[in-house]
Amino acid sequence: MKKVGIVLGGCGVNDGAEIHEAVITLLALARHGAQAICFAPDKNQADVVNHLTGEPMAESRNVLVEAARIARGEIQPLSEARADELDALIVPGGFGAAKNLSNFAQLGADCTVDEDLKRLSQAMHAAGKPQGFICIAPPMLPKIFDIPLRLTIGTDIDTAELLEVMGAEHVPCPVDDIVVDEEHKIVTTPAYMLAQTIAEAATGIEKLVTRVLVLAQ
Repeated sequence: MKKVGIVLGGCGVNDGAEIHEAVITLLALARHGAQAICFAPDKNQADVVNHLTGEPMAESRNVLVEAARIARGEIQPLSEARADELDALIVPGGFGAAKNLSNFAQLGADCTVDEDLKRLSQAMHAAGKPQGFICIAPPMLPKIFDIPLRLTIGTDIDTAELLEVMGAEHVPCPVDDIVVDEEHKIVTTPAYMLAQTIAEAATGIEKLVTRVLVLAQ
């Protein structure tokens, strides 16, 4: 049974992991007979957003505690993740990827990535193990690796141009497809960067999971 690390940036599209993307990933892995092992950084969120109104809330929440909602409590601190215990790694999107796993939302091309995620991702790559990044998670890749990677966030021109500035090769991609950097075993898909429905998001995410597991053979 393949063991796949899932890194969650909290719980909720506006300030954490995109719940649909995370759950579709978990379901796809289960249907392929793979074991998902969830991780999240044990730190405070960058902000807290009321998902009913879209307005910020004057409180603080812990990323790991919030992500545990999605994982039904079966989750570990990201600092404890080890590449030698995993066969692959997948990072769903949501603003948690751009606010908590990195500060891309705040700093754009000058962003940095959570050190534990960076360490884990680099170790996975060094071991030749595949990785999937979904939705707004791919912009972290140029800050993790000092190598040009083929990736996608869909068709958003402004974000695509920013990724090119950061050193990536952006490949336009429809919502139901994936972009694969075969050399570096990196798979990306737009998901809710383009999706209008959960079904649209699911098609690309399921393709990503399938390809990541094939690359993990």
